[in-house]
Amino acid sequence: MDTIMAKSESIERKWYVVDATGMALGRLASQVATILRGKNKPIFTPNVDTGDYVVIINCENVILTGKKAEKKFYRYHTGYVGGLKEVRYDKLMRTKPVFVVEHAVKGMLPKNTLGRKMFSKLFAYAGSEHKQQAQKPETLVF
Repeated sequence: MDTIMAKSESIERKWYVVDATGMALGRLASQVATILRGKNKPIFTPNVDTGDYVVIINCENVILTGKKAEKKFYRYHTGYVGGLKEVRYDKLMRTKPVFVVEHAVKGMLPKNTLGRKMFSKLFAYAGSEHKQQAQKPETLVF
């Protein structure tokens, strides 16, 4: 038997729409990362981007379990001395709900050029409208 190694020009990509309403953030992110990476396909090859395109709608309605909504912080550094900043999850969800979902998915992808290429196939929207209607995406339910 021979092992089949996928080539980037022979991959057929699909478009999926995921409704994030009422879904837990981490569970949503891990399942979307699996599709972006292509691990759900039988032709998965670790060094080739075999994943599909994913459109996430209703990012503003994603939930966290327990008291994480009040206790979770997003930290970043400005680059200046003493420039560590932190923003609470609930405040960030009011201002930038798309960033929260994208940040969770990006953290579950490989940290290299291949991971950045996979992340470019993710499209997230706060509301229920999206711009990828022309691609005729399939609805995906987890």
